Amino acid sequence: MPNSNKLPLHDFHKANGARFVPFGGWEMPVQYSSILEEHKAVREAAGLFDVSHMGEVLIHGPEAAAYLDHLLVNAIASAEIGRAIYSPMCLENGGVVDDLIVYRMGAAEFLLCVNAANHAKDLSWMQTQADASGMDVCLEDQSDAYALLALQGPKAADILEVCGFAGIAELKRFRHESRTLAGGATVRICRTGYTGEDGFELFLPVGAADSLASMLLDRGTSYGLRLCGLGARDSLRLEAGLPLYGHELTETISPLEAGLEWTVKLGKSGFVGKSALLKQKEDGLDKRVVHFKLAGRRIAREGAEVIDAAGTTVGSVLSGTHSPILNCPIGSALIEVPALAGGLSVDLRGQREPLELASPPLHLAE
Repeated sequence: MPNSNKLPLHDFHKANGARFVPFGGWEMPVQYSSILEEHKAVREAAGLFDVSHMGEVLIHGPEAAAYLDHLLVNAIASAEIGRAIYSPMCLENGGVVDDLIVYRMGAAEFLLCVNAANHAKDLSWMQTQADASGMDVCLEDQSDAYALLALQGPKAADILEVCGFAGIAELKRFRHESRTLAGGATVRICRTGYTGEDGFELFLPVGAADSLASMLLDRGTSYGLRLCGLGARDSLRLEAGLPLYGHELTETISPLEAGLEWTVKLGKSGFVGKSALLKQKEDGLDKRVVHFKLAGRRIAREGAEVIDAAGTTVGSVLSGTHSPILNCPIGSALIEVPALAGGLSVDLRGQREPLELASPPLHLAE
């Protein structure tokens, strides 16, 4: 895979039988055993993902909180220390530059976790907005300093407990705290994830990642833990109705159209994209992202046309896969709002398959 970055744990994955694919400029494990087995492990026990390709940006300074409230659609300045906040980051026209999680580390210090494929674009956009605002804030790209492991599933807390993270089950959803590993390295543990299950994401120094991953795998195997790749990560997030940038969120799909209205705090003072989003809300949406199931066995792939009862194309598929839990094809599509009231089908290479709306397909873990 020429011109692809390798994860710090590349050799660990290779030794454990990973198959690799290029993704976001990285050589990433797509699966180890099978996507089906890995998917079910996360739903029933636990799965360990290496997501060290994600970017980390430290934002600090006297006006860091005010800057992030200006940059992002969600409310950041009012969040308490130790909170994690999911938010889209918008253009002035309401389209999405990226979606990310903000971890409040201190009164004037925040860590942002951004999508790997958008890393360079995000940094440029953030710096442009910082310069234009004139606020006293500093941006530091710390992506090379961190490895990021995601331990997901109903047994995740139990596995961390037997690995020495006493009391970690008490950490609330979308909260984070720091712990010290046996070797002295600091790990930031966050009760967040991208699977629809309970779980944790662990930020730690690159040099400490191999020993922690090995310990988690060794002590977690008896709990049903499996190493998991991108294949299961995608099917899990789609089952749970979670967006993937470049699919359900793009520079032409707004948070409101993507069903993320809960993240858009129109009541706070001016932020990038507010005017466009306010107008969109007042005028009503022309199109909307929806999730669907199919009764047959064929998967609707990205770009497949969605058709109404009159045979008119009213939308297109954004993502599609097979759901191991529902045992049927599932997906998402961007569809004209008036068409949602009638019968819809998807064009699968000339054959129309009735489309059943479901939002989201599965209940998210509390």
